[in-house]
Parts: sequence; C-alpha cells; structure tokens
Amino acid sequence: MVLAATPIGNLGDASRRLVELLGEADLIAAEDTRRLQRLVAGLGVRPRGRVVSYHEHNEAAKTPELVDAVRAGGTVLLVTDAGMPVVSDPGYRLVEAAVAEGLTVTALPGPSAVLTALALSGLPTDRFCFEGFLPRKAGERGQRLSELRGERRTMVFFEAPHRLAAMLRALADAFGADRRAAVCRELTKTYEEVLRASAGELAAWAESSEVRGEIAVVVEGAGEAPPSSMEDLVAEVRSLVAAGTRLKEAVAVVAEGSGTSKRELYAASVAAR
Repeated sequence: MVLAATPIGNLGDASRRLVELLGEADLIAAEDTRRLQRLVAGLGVRPRGRVVSYHEHNEAAKTPELVDAVRAGGTVLLVTDAGMPVVSDPGYRLVEAAVAEGLTVTALPGPSAVLTALALSGLPTDRFCFEGFLPRKAGERGQRLSELRGERRTMVFFEAPHRLAAMLRALADAFGADRRAAVCRELTKTYEEVLRASAGELAAWAESSEVRGEIAVVVEGAGEAPPSSMEDLVAEVRSLVAAGTRLKEAVAVVAEGSGTSKRELYAASVAAR
C-alpha cells in the first residue's frame, strides 16, 4: 500500500512517481473521486486500476476491502484531496489495520501544507507541532487554546475561511495580542498570500476582510513567562467559564498549565464569584 502526497494547489508540484503510480496502481482509494478525476486529467494520466471513494464517512466500511486488496498482492494507492494522506485527512484507520496484519505500507512523499506554511511563516522551525483544526464551539476552542498557551514550540493550525476571524480573536485572547503569527492562504496557487503580524493585528485584518481559500495559521511558541499570580489564574478560569467551560474543568486546565494546586485554585475561584 502506498500513501501518496498530491499537489496542494499547483499541479506542477506532482512528482514523476505520483504520475506513474496513478497510471499503474491496481486500486486507487480517493477522498473525493471527482477531485481525483480532475487531478489525473490535469496530469494527463489514465488510471488502469479500479477507483473507489475513501473518506471520513466510509472509512470503517471500506478499510477491510482495501486491506484485502493489499493482502492479495495488489498495489493500493491512497490519495486525498491535497497533501499527504493521514495528516488531518483520511487514512489512519487503514494504515493501522494494514500494520496490524504485517502488510507493507510505504509513502510517496510530496507537497505538505503544514511544512510549506511553517517554512514561509518567518517563525522558528527548529521545534514545531501540528494542531490541525481547533474545535468549532467557542468554549471548547478556548479551552484548547488555554491548554496550548504555554507550548514552547511553533504551532501550525488549519482553519476554514469563515471561522478564521473568530479563531484569530480567540488566539489573541488566549496567547496575548502581541504573539507573533502568520496566516498562509492559497499556498502554491495563483493568489498565494502570507500575512505576518501579531495575533491581534491578524484578528483585526480577518474581521474586516472577506477571507477565502485554504488556510494554515502558524503561531510563535511561548517564551519564558513569569509566574502568574493567583488573581491572574482566577481571571483565566473565569474567562473559560464565561466561554462555556464548567468550573471544575476550567480549574483543571489552568492549574495544569501553571503548575498550581487545583484545590487552591478552585477555592480561590469560588471565593471570587
């Protein structure tokens, strides 16, 4: 089985190996078969193998069929709409099942929105982490960002254009408006755009703009921070509670991030009500 990276925008980024495998594979599992048709047409390839859909809604049902094909000796090629399968895209369930049976799984490397955005961000690249999409609900999003506030590595997120303004505002509130960040839009495409500024400035830009396209957000990691006072920690707890998090959960999140006693922080938060 081969996990194949596909272009994230520019068809010219398709590798020779990808073109060959698209034409030679016995079975191609595609996240969106219509997108696959456009890809092979653009590359001038005519697949000789069978094409099946494989996406988040049918992974469980389709995985045994694909594993059977690999077990029978066929070349199964897994592709998603853009970039590398498994990374914030379908494929993990299939890889897990194939590995459990001792079947060979390899990858055809290529374009990656995560690495491209990181390289273009102008932020440190020596240590980084990928966080994918933040939760859509404000309370859950705020809790996740609160957990990440002390993360020292550069962080890479994906976000939908219609949620970008809310995401950046929540990020500025959780990390501080001065935290450096970059919004990377339509990477490798005609209208590629990389905006590098503070989280607060980027939030203001998104709130006043009609943002479109595929988006990755890269955020500077936290620096050394002075110990927070109990008053500051209580304020964080109250902010999470206001966003919809239960008091006990908010206390646990803030206490873990600050190294403070949960019991003491809970008592202080109740007293401050």
